[in-house]
Amino acid sequence: MSSNFEVEAAAVQTAECAIIVPCYNEEKRFNARAFLDFVKRAPNVHFVFVDDGSKDKTLRLLTNLKRIAGLNITVLSLSKNAGKAEAVRQGLIYASTRGFTFLGYWDADLATPLDAIEDFVKVGRKLDTVDVVFGSRRSLLGHRIQRSVARRAVSRTCALLARQAVRLPIGDTQCGAKLLRNTQAVKDALAHPFTAGWLFDVELFARISSNVAEPNHAFYELPLLEWEEVAGSKVSGVTIVKSGFRMLRLIAEMRLGLPKFQTAEKFSATLKEIETRSDRNLQPVA
Repeated sequence: MSSNFEVEAAAVQTAECAIIVPCYNEEKRFNARAFLDFVKRAPNVHFVFVDDGSKDKTLRLLTNLKRIAGLNITVLSLSKNAGKAEAVRQGLIYASTRGFTFLGYWDADLATPLDAIEDFVKVGRKLDTVDVVFGSRRSLLGHRIQRSVARRAVSRTCALLARQAVRLPIGDTQCGAKLLRNTQAVKDALAHPFTAGWLFDVELFARISSNVAEPNHAFYELPLLEWEEVAGSKVSGVTIVKSGFRMLRLIAEMRLGLPKFQTAEKFSATLKEIETRSDRNLQPVA
């Protein structure tokens, strides 16, 4: 008789893309119905929910979602709150060893609709040199982008930092919708924890950029058709400022030519550590 893990592994092989959804105290605004409906019509997408040590009933909600939806959902649980960056990183590491062509991460509030996932995947299929597809909330004619003036200002500042770190004309790094090709360069970029806090997206881009032959061809900025700001953000002004200073420090280190990010060997060691400590912190939920 096959084990649950063997059955789930077989299901994973039929999915092309794994989407990591970090969750922290999402009980009141989590739209389980939207995920259930999407799973039914998109068998090529596998969701990996990472509960980041939530203090409410988020983990119970995710466990129930998996029970109802079946094999296209995995739930991982961090026993202690580690922050969005680490929740995303551990989810990506988990998914990167399970045969998916694409890995992504998506904000749980669904400010970017789930239907946009297919648009991201289409870009990845068509352009095989692209390692990163990232959503852009540019206010183009006919696009339905709804966000506050304050959020726009923060986004512009983050984009400026991103251009300094990655040295590419990036317009928007903080949209919570990203797709990564499951390559060695991406795995290398996940080898150790991020240091830029809330701006970890920029740090991730910088790591990938430093490990690909042609960065100009490795990144694709995809204008979103829809994006709607959702109330209840857990990011404070203090967090943004601290992350900004961390990012400036990271940029300075890169400009000084410090050693590049550790690569394959470090990634393998990190993966082994995560798998062996699953009983302590990162726990797959049956």
